[in-house]
Amino acid sequence: MLSQKSGTAKLDHVTAILAQLNADFDGSQLSTPQKKQLLEQLKVYGRSVEHSDPIFTKHGMQTLGRYAFEGKETSTSQEALRCIANALLLQPRTRQILVDLGHGPHAAEKLKSESTDDEFLASRVLFLTTYNAKLDYPQLVRDNHLADNINAAITRHANRYSKSARPKSQEHTQPMELLALSETLKLLFNITHFHPDLTGYFSPSIPHIFKILVRRGIPQPPLKEPTNFLVNALLNLNLEATNPSQPSNPAVFPPSDPNCNTSHLIAILDASIIAYPQPELDTTVAPVLTLIRRIYELAPAPVQTHMATSILPTPSERDKPLGQSNTLSSRLLNLTTSALTPNLRGSISAMLFELSNKDAATFVQNVGYGFASGFLMSNNITMPDEVLSQHEPDTARGIPVNPITGQRLDTEEQVDQEPMTQAEKEREAERLFVLFERLKATGVMDVQNPVEEAYQSGRIDELPDDSD
Repeated sequence: MLSQKSGTAKLDHVTAILAQLNADFDGSQLSTPQKKQLLEQLKVYGRSVEHSDPIFTKHGMQTLGRYAFEGKETSTSQEALRCIANALLLQPRTRQILVDLGHGPHAAEKLKSESTDDEFLASRVLFLTTYNAKLDYPQLVRDNHLADNINAAITRHANRYSKSARPKSQEHTQPMELLALSETLKLLFNITHFHPDLTGYFSPSIPHIFKILVRRGIPQPPLKEPTNFLVNALLNLNLEATNPSQPSNPAVFPPSDPNCNTSHLIAILDASIIAYPQPELDTTVAPVLTLIRRIYELAPAPVQTHMATSILPTPSERDKPLGQSNTLSSRLLNLTTSALTPNLRGSISAMLFELSNKDAATFVQNVGYGFASGFLMSNNITMPDEVLSQHEPDTARGIPVNPITGQRLDTEEQVDQEPMTQAEKEREAERLFVLFERLKATGVMDVQNPVEEAYQSGRIDELPDDSD
């Protein structure tokens, strides 16, 4: 009974607050602090859907929209935007209501503000309306300069990391700054994902995203916000776009250090494989791997060589079978056979194949046939017989390697083993015969026992009882 009364009281209070705010918007009887207090109370109520229904109606969104986009006081505008953001998150139907009220362009215009709070709130509202709403984003880009405003916001964030800026004091030091950057990056990703034809408008942000990504270093865990959003934002962009300040050079490969961006991404990949448990790698690491593969495809030859050297096994690793050293290449090779990373293992094998110039022979030489065979067979790639020669040299040092394990032949452990006795041979043949008979009985495979086949073909003679 108490909860029902409390719920009714909340519903009545929400209705009263909205009516008071709506009536006062033109009359201006309430002071700014009073309006802000009412909106703060509404925000608290709006964090739960129960007994807050008036907020999620057209009338409620209309009242909040007026304060958010038409009001002159910054504090009340931001409180109204917070109420709207909560409503869009909790009740998806309110997203189309907001669009129908014509507030999409207003939110895009709001991104012109250099206020961190305004950026966070406007980006969040626009991000949420990319789902379950029909907002004309091409029109927002064309008429309301949405892409320009997003690019400008990302540039402002990147300027905090300029070498000329004072260390730390100019970087992101407040949680809201990082939240604003994250929301803007999420919005950029969704726009370019759902509207690929708008991708080119965001090319000016590429060097700034890389600048933030590299100069922030590698956090712990490596893909915590906003690092993951920085990586995701780059996935849909045209990475062949040139830097506006240096039209002859792609923004991904700055002339001062063409390898800096790729080296940092590879370092993030290495740190992430160590930091996250294998069941999480399929979702966490996949975007980094995809971005590295995209960049490799368009990289100039010197950068491709640097990337291959950083990822593929080095000659020093061949002192052991490949996959047994504590290196990035070993970790990647072991993931290609992991049952816990079904999606990632194919992407890793594809990347290693691409780093091998998409040549099957080079691929086997680089990673060993043991790791290469599954990928080659699943992709119907023919393997030249001569590649499996026991004397295939290591191309880096001309030293023969085992084509299966990738290990140098001169470092393989020599096992001294006595030849099998006749009794041991008979026991092994009997064991294999039994195993094949059991396999036939399962009906899973249609196999013929090799011992039986050899006997039927006359290749086995039955010995007399007195034979040694």
